[in-house]
Amino acid sequence: MALPYAPARWPAATATVVLWGAAAASIVFWGLRLTTPADAAAPPAVGGPVVPSVDAVALSHFLGGVSSEPVATATPDAASRFALLGVVADTDGQGVALIAVDGKPPRPFRIGSSIGGRTGGSYVLQSVGPRAATLGAGGTSAPAFTLQMPTRPLAVLLPPQVLSLPEAP
Repeated sequence: MALPYAPARWPAATATVVLWGAAAASIVFWGLRLTTPADAAAPPAVGGPVVPSVDAVALSHFLGGVSSEPVATATPDAASRFALLGVVADTDGQGVALIAVDGKPPRPFRIGSSIGGRTGGSYVLQSVGPRAATLGAGGTSAPAFTLQMPTRPLAVLLPPQVLSLPEAP
């Protein structure tokens, strides 16, 4: 009786080729491995484990320790912490100043409001004028310093240039 379906020969043939290829690769590998000279250069010896040096002071600071020697900290000049970027002043002595503190984005401050926060002390905006704002330690105390708006370079008017048109041939 004839079978309607004949089994395919490709899986068996493919497996045979793969096994013979693996056998040939193994023979080539071991043949090359055993035929190398014995006095070939050996790989360099690996040293023992390397122990990194540890800075004890830095490690104690990292773990929360406090240094026993005093550290001098440089405090920036108070006026250098502030940058005046804009002023709105009126004749009644009221106004608003646009001030950037410690390089942060500028914020508007009314007269009498506190500027500076916790770092380096707090100042109060005492008055504003044309292109200037005065800061002090308190509302009625003497002014500590005055911030000036940066000056813009004046526009230089040059004489108009005469354009010459090419001559028609």
